[in-house]
Amino acid sequence: MAKSTFPEWVFDNSPIDDPFGYGARAVKFIRFLKHPASTAPGHAFQLYDWQERIVRRIHGPRHQDGRRIVETVFMMLPRGSRKTSLAAALSLLHTIGFERVRGGQALFAANDREQAGIGFKEAANIIRMDKRLTSATKIYDAFNSAKKIVHKADGAELQAISSDGRSQHGKTPSFVFVDEIHVWQGRDLWEALKSAMVKVSNTLMIIATTAGRGSENLGFEQYDYARRVALGEIDNPAFLPIIFEAGPDDDWQDETLWHRVNPGLKDGFPNLNALRTAAKEAEHRPAERAAFQQFNLNLWQAHSRNPLFDMAVYDAGKVELDLSDMEELPCYLGVDLSRSGDLTAVVAAWLHDDGRVTVYPWFFLPGDDLKGRSERDGVPYEQWRDEGLVQVIEGPVIEPEIVEDHIREQCARFNVREIVFDPYDAGRMMQHLHDDGLPAVEMRQNITTMGPAIADLERVVNGHAIRHDGHPVLRHHFDTVVVSYNDTGLPRLHKGRQVDRIDGAIAAAMAISRSVTSDSAPSIHERDPDEYAAAMDAAWGE
Repeated sequence: MAKSTFPEWVFDNSPIDDPFGYGARAVKFIRFLKHPASTAPGHAFQLYDWQERIVRRIHGPRHQDGRRIVETVFMMLPRGSRKTSLAAALSLLHTIGFERVRGGQALFAANDREQAGIGFKEAANIIRMDKRLTSATKIYDAFNSAKKIVHKADGAELQAISSDGRSQHGKTPSFVFVDEIHVWQGRDLWEALKSAMVKVSNTLMIIATTAGRGSENLGFEQYDYARRVALGEIDNPAFLPIIFEAGPDDDWQDETLWHRVNPGLKDGFPNLNALRTAAKEAEHRPAERAAFQQFNLNLWQAHSRNPLFDMAVYDAGKVELDLSDMEELPCYLGVDLSRSGDLTAVVAAWLHDDGRVTVYPWFFLPGDDLKGRSERDGVPYEQWRDEGLVQVIEGPVIEPEIVEDHIREQCARFNVREIVFDPYDAGRMMQHLHDDGLPAVEMRQNITTMGPAIADLERVVNGHAIRHDGHPVLRHHFDTVVVSYNDTGLPRLHKGRQVDRIDGAIAAAMAISRSVTSDSAPSIHERDPDEYAAAMDAAWGE
């Protein structure tokens, strides 16, 4: 049987270690609270069985000195699972309950102030339901001011914080609730929180989120780690994954699956009839279906809402590559030059005798304000630079000579049949290459030219004919691209957001299309020997 991330222990009534009784005390505290939306007698907080198991599993198991074994929790629940109510209760447990630290800080952290305020407001309203709690605390929640709850007796406090991570480096939290990490932009706040939590012992971070989109973001990084722990690939007792998610091959219309992924459905949340209506609307509307799978079935989605192809099909083409094995194969280079200091992509496509196509990219990026560029685009350019996945060029722009020299090097090494350019602002480089006998050609970026090229790319991927090494930058560009179709059915590639980058996808489409459609362009290695020697001398700058 294939391994699953599903947390069976939440439902199997198996024993949960609680040597000091802290798990039972945590449950008792939460049940002591009142909630304004509760339908229980006296508005008692409704802690359902599966939630109680989670609370016990977090707070019960301990080291011999009483410290919690669990230090980080990754809890992924679909929309409508009452994460906010549970978050408020757990935050109060660590602010006014027995888990509080004298003078300690509990933080409710979200991507923006509005989202952070939702959880804080929930906690404040719980306190206001009980005069004993109101008299024991001070709530600061004036409009447009810092949101904070203070336990009067010992100064423990709960504070809502958001996006400006640089202002949070002075914190010393003992408890952090991270809300909806799938929408967090940048890493400043995350890094501030993670570094702050090593200052004191026995800290706890709970990450609660719905499934997100794309793989080059902080949320996916945490989700991927949690999955690997859940699957047993990583042994880390301090990290507790609680993942309710559908699988990519599951029948998304199966109500049995809905109940498995939504643990509160048997208790009435989310609303089953509403799910049925949403699923019916999604049946013939792909964008609605993707949203249903993401938010209601917790299936992590590709970044694009209208992708050109299924990224799982693309990922299936990953192989170990040795570029030296490609040197004799027909090679086609696609080149998409940067505009206004953006990223430049050069993608090679090699055609195999059996019709398969191997692709490999090179990327160039201006070095000025690389950290700011990473935050704006939401991708780890600094990490990619350090891993050799992008070549960072000093200054605000990429000098065309650097890219031209790189192309010449590839022409000297590989059996290059064509160098295919988006001709925008590429005329001078194309002329230089042409003058030296190198096969520079243009592919204009209009629908009649690029449409068929994009369709060729789609056919190669969907036909399982593509080979690649999983290059993260190229994968991100494919994952980000949005496709639309004109009246004749020809596809066109777009950015999903202004900050998205799809240069690698454009260059790949040009290179792959020429590799599978061009059978007449001679190799530069098959030319007259004198012409070939001159071309090679030019390529090496001799």
